[in-house]
Amino acid sequence: MTPERIAHRGAKRECPENTLAAFARAFERGADAIEIDVHATSDGVVVVHHDPLVRVGMRRVEIAATPWSELDAVDAPDARIPRLADVLAATPQHATVYVEIKGQAIERLVAAVIEQARARCAVHSFDHGAIEVMRDVAPDIPRGILFEGDTEGVLDVMARTGARDVWPHWTLVDAALVDAIHHAGGRVIVWTVNDAALARRLAGLGVDGLCGDDVRIFEDRGG
Repeated sequence: MTPERIAHRGAKRECPENTLAAFARAFERGADAIEIDVHATSDGVVVVHHDPLVRVGMRRVEIAATPWSELDAVDAPDARIPRLADVLAATPQHATVYVEIKGQAIERLVAAVIEQARARCAVHSFDHGAIEVMRDVAPDIPRGILFEGDTEGVLDVMARTGARDVWPHWTLVDAALVDAIHHAGGRVIVWTVNDAALARRLAGLGVDGLCGDDVRIFEDRGG
């Protein structure tokens, strides 16, 4: 099976990352899905941005302490921070949006936005506790768990969170890991894959998804 081609924060090598322009370009480039990061404003609006801080004029402000009206007023159309609802509304019907929960205690807000949208979505996080919360508040939204330093206890975390997707850094992936996760009923989505030869090797191991900064390198991906 051909791995899913997932654009990491959109087409970030061509457009400002995590923007509507970056997501649109990623789909133009053949992405099957996009991977995005979310926080919530002080008034409960879920927005798409990687870092907890954002530049507003000459200041850097914390998203969680700033109302949406202030972020929305930033005069930078090509790099404007979108709401999660805006991204989901602009996503083609065939595509998937993988939502990484970055902000603290925003699970219910994220779930509410996803449940009101028509886009196909899944959530994931390094904060496995957040994924446990998502299991309880929105059990129908597929869940994933991120791993960077090691994958110790991955099967236990899958069981505890009910995660379908395991997101290991590419350096952690080998045939034994892929087989173990598949045997447990899960899927393997690898990040961040920015080399065509690496993408082909991982595809040969049977991973389910490749997440990278330029999905065009996945075109010749074998497996």
